[in-house]
This record gives sequence, structure tokens and C-alpha cells, in this order.
Amino acid sequence: MSDQIRGVARGESSVPLSILDLATVGAGDTPADALRTTTELARRAEGWGYHRFWVAEHHGMPSVASSSPAVILAHLGANTRTIRLGSGGVMLPNHAPIIVAEQFGTLHALHPGRIDLGLGRAPGTDQATARALRRRATPDADDFPEQLAELIAFLDDTYGAGDPHMRIRAIPGEASAPGSGRPPIWLLGSSGFSAGLAALLGLPFAFAHHFSSANTIPALELYRSRFEPSEALDKPYALIGVSAVAADTGKEALRRARTGALGMLRLRRGMPAPLPTPEEAEAYPYSPIEEQFVRDWLGNMVYGDPATVRAGLDALRERTGADELMITTGVHGGEARLRSFELIAEAYGMTEGGAAEGAGA
Repeated sequence: MSDQIRGVARGESSVPLSILDLATVGAGDTPADALRTTTELARRAEGWGYHRFWVAEHHGMPSVASSSPAVILAHLGANTRTIRLGSGGVMLPNHAPIIVAEQFGTLHALHPGRIDLGLGRAPGTDQATARALRRRATPDADDFPEQLAELIAFLDDTYGAGDPHMRIRAIPGEASAPGSGRPPIWLLGSSGFSAGLAALLGLPFAFAHHFSSANTIPALELYRSRFEPSEALDKPYALIGVSAVAADTGKEALRRARTGALGMLRLRRGMPAPLPTPEEAEAYPYSPIEEQFVRDWLGNMVYGDPATVRAGLDALRERTGADELMITTGVHGGEARLRSFELIAEAYGMTEGGAAEGAGA
């Protein structure tokens, strides 16, 4: 399974470059517009040489249309040929493990050898919505290790005699097609909990540097120092999510980046909305505290012209020792998102020789 985990670097990049997409909804657009852009981005990313394309699970956010990763991944699989597709991630406490096993068993059957199952333990939403998802009064992720063990047992069909689940089978999957395999499991996190669990189980680890940069190096060091080899992976493999925006000029990149910063400010203030336009972000009357929030948010991003973004990504990779960089770009406008990823691919020479065609729409 390690050959499905370890990525391939292309062009002049020292590590694989991948994409995390949230199907961002901007002011003036609809979720349908956002999902069309996500589909187009996956098709172009395949041609540009990105290694994998993940979508995230979020609920109740007007700026995010990726509430159902499994549904989106099935569609993306039908519109691409070679790029790896996965969840970044499925928030396991929101779901019964057997449902996740069935969904990703189906995806693996549809697109064998191309699916990643990334799992997180946060709700991906506010507490009220989490309660509605989980059907319990007090949502709690403390039983995540037990849920994970249950999910793996369903995927691998390893429940034995005497187990309460011994007669339950997740189909499609190993239960109905022995030897067919399953998607590799990744653990996602923004602290040391998932890093330690991934190390203990010998699983690949994805860290959310884009919103928890202060914890990146401690979490990666914990993961590497405690890693136990497994059937899935013989040595640690860690990617980090990084927010990056490239444009033809540094000034334009900053203008675009501030749309995402204002969107996050509103979300943190309990006023979620579609991402504002660049004009709205420029005209917003920031208080001193709000302006500081935006500066801090932008400080965790890599943005600028293509050469500047490449230098920033290279420096981040050297500082963290990440085995893979997964880029996310939360800006207003589908064309701006597409152009940013294209410029980054060009900066690394990944697009030389022409882009591969995607599958039909």
C-alpha cells in the first residue's frame, strides 16, 4: 500500500505538490458554480502534474460547498483519469464507521487504486450542527480511536468469532471481493493527538499547517519520533496543508488573498457568508483588532508572484521536512483559483510538455 501513499515529485519540485479544495463559494456565485469550478480544477490539476486532489468535509458554511466528500469524489473520479482523489477529510465522529466503509469501498470499486481516505476527529462545523449530525446531546471525539478501529475492521473484513459485528459486512469491499484491497487511510490533525495516533498505527499523517502553523513542527516531530512501521507504511510520511495564492503580480496576489482573510474573520465572528469580492475586502472598515487578525492570517499564507510563491513553498518544505505539500487556495472567484494553481505548476516546471486531457464532462 505504500506505493499508493508516497507521492511523485514532478518538474523542479523536491516533493509532490497536491491540492486541498473546499469548493469555495464566493459572493455572487452559487454552490453549483463552486462545484463546477472544483470539477474543472481537478481536471486541470491532473494535466498540470499535481499528485492528489482532496476535498474537505464542512457543514453549514455559506462559503463552502463540500459538505459531502464521497459524493464529490465519485463525480471527480468520473471526470479525471489518473490523479489521486481523497477526503481531507471525512470527519469520522459525524458518521457511523460502516457508512464510511461502504462509501469508500464503493469509491475504491469505481476508481481502484486512486482513492485516499483521510480522516479527522473535529466536527467540521459548529456544535449545534455537530449535534444534528451525530444525534447525541454532547458531541465528543474522544472515542475516535475506537471508531477508527471499527472502520478499519469493516474495511479489512477482520471481525472474528464472538465479536458483536462478526455478521456485519461492508459491501463493496474485502467482504465481497477478497483481495480487492481498500483505500489507504490517512489521519488528519492540527495538534499532537492525531500525530501520535498515526505514529502508533503506522499510518501517513496530514497536518493542517494552514490554520495551525504554530503546532506544525512539534506535531511532525512527535509523529516521526514515535512512528511504528506497519503493513501500510515502513517509515513516516507526512504532508502539510498550506494556504497559497499566486497571481501575475504580488499586488494582485495580496488583493485576492485578503478576500479569504475577510471571509475567515467573519466566520470567527459568527457571521459566516460567501467569500467577499476583492472590492468588498478593500472597502471593509477594519477595526485595529480586525486588521491585526488579517495580518496574522496572511502571515501564515504564501502569496505573491509565481517566483515568490515557489520560494515560500520551498522554504516551508525545508523548515518542516514535509514529504508533500498540499496547497489550498481560498479566494473569491473560480478563475482566480484556477489561475493560482496554474501559475504554481508553471513556476515548478510541472506543465512543460503539455497538459494531459481530462476525461469528458
